[in-house]
Parts: sequence; structure tokens; C-alpha cells
Amino acid sequence: MTEELLTYHQRHYGMDHDRYEWSMLQDRAPVRWPGGKPLALWINISIQHFPLSGEKPRVAPPGALTMPYPDLRHYTLRDYGNRVGIYRLLQVMERYGASPSLAISGALVARYPQLLERLAQTPYEWLGHGWNMLSMHAGEIDPAVEAGWIAEARAALLSCSDRSITGWLSPGRIQTANTPELLVKNGFTYQCDWVNDELPYNFRTAAGEMTCLPSCLELDDVFVLTQNLHSEDSFAQQVIDAADLLINEGREQGGRLLSLNFHPWLVGQPHRIRTVREILEALLVQRSDTIWHAAPAAIIEAAKT
Repeated sequence: MTEELLTYHQRHYGMDHDRYEWSMLQDRAPVRWPGGKPLALWINISIQHFPLSGEKPRVAPPGALTMPYPDLRHYTLRDYGNRVGIYRLLQVMERYGASPSLAISGALVARYPQLLERLAQTPYEWLGHGWNMLSMHAGEIDPAVEAGWIAEARAALLSCSDRSITGWLSPGRIQTANTPELLVKNGFTYQCDWVNDELPYNFRTAAGEMTCLPSCLELDDVFVLTQNLHSEDSFAQQVIDAADLLINEGREQGGRLLSLNFHPWLVGQPHRIRTVREILEALLVQRSDTIWHAAPAAIIEAAKT
């Protein structure tokens, strides 16, 4: 083995990157949310396109099709989310006066025009969510190819909405070494892929600074229900337990953030939509005096003041 293979020129004490300043939560200046509420709540709905065919990525996204082609069983389940499940989620969000963000695959604009028309009628903030769920920002993807995915996804969403689109959630929360720079170059000011915190923080790129708004993986419905294999009742209880602890921490130490991510093909099912209602009832009704619910851009702005 040659010396070249044993030498790592970036070896040094501390982190192996300079994306952000490392700090412990307990050492930071307290965050104050509007109304003096101790907990901010961010709800996101991920609206995704899983192609039936195409070159498989090196890393499969959560919810990927797993059977031999044509995997119609899983493809049509994902399709169900965009035909049926999304409408149940929008209905329950409206019922509780929720303000979720919508992370949308760019390919849906051409493939589901009626769905995009319906989403454009909502007041909700939109996030870029990649081109589709096979276009994974992972491994040694050619930067030009990745830049094309990002630019095309944003352009597609802007073509059917007059709202600004400055937030990004990668498929599977996966990035390459180039993703942050490419996001900034394409007009995105915050990304939600890094899950190493519970508050927004400044994030450096060679193309300029942006914000990381962590999206909680541990309370993602796909993670809890299909990977940890917990029950729907357990999922709801975990969310409520997290909210109660964060409320107490927020009162004692400064504002905290709770983020939830829902997928229409999963929790938009008839036997699971009750769980979403129970979560919203617990957070937006029973704890309304302690929870400030807002869109991601508003949460980022409030955290800066």
C-alpha cells in the first residue's frame, strides 16, 4: 500500500468540514418565538413521484419500489397518495387551521397537473423536493447532472405557482458534497436535509451562506411506521411526548422546534388519517397556548430575531 493512500491532507482537530460553527444547544442564546410560546411547530407534507421504471440510484430512497419490474403493487400505492391520500391530508390540515409546507417532486408538474392545480390553491409554502424519487443526490453524481435536477425541479414548481420557492428537502434527505453549493446557486436560501439539531442554524457554502432547518427524521412517518414498525398509536404518542418535553425545555431554556413530516401514500390511508387528526388535535388545540405553528420561512426568520 502506498503512502498516498494512507495520507489524508484534510486531517485536523475538530470537525471534518466547515459548514457551520459547532455548539451545544445549552450554550446558545435563547430563541424567543412569537407570543412568548416555548415551542415552534413545523409540519411538512412530502408529495413525491416514484417512477415505475428507470435506472436505479446507488442509494434507494425511503419508500422505494422494491419488487422486480413492473412493481405495480408499490407504484400504485405511491400513486394512491397523489390521487387520494393527499386530499385527505389537505382536508384535515384545513380543518385544524394548520399551515404545513409542501415538499413537491418537480416531475409531478407534468405528470399530475390536476394535483398541482389543487396544491396551487392552498396558501401553503412550497419546497423543492428533487426531480423525482429516482434522482437521488447521492454518491459521485456528475455535478452538471445534479445541477440540472435542482434547476429543473425549481423551474417546474415556479411554472405553476406565483409564490417564491426558497426551501429544499432532498429525496431521502440525502446530499452529495456539491448539493449545498448547487442549491444556493439556484436561488434556495434554506435546506432541511441535515438532522443534527432542533433549531435553525447558519450553514456555509462556497456559493454563499444559507440556513439549515433540521427536519426531524425520528418522527418522520415513514421512519416510524415502515422502518421502526411501530403502531399508529405509538407514532401519535411519540409526537405528543416529544412536544411535551420540548415545551418544558422551551420554558426553562429558550424556544424549541418540533418538525413533523407526513407522506400522503402512507398516512393518507383510511386507517391512518385518524392518527394525523389525533396529532393535530393534541398539538394545535390542546396545546395551542404553548405551541406556535408556522411555515418554515417564518420559523427561520423568527429564530434570527
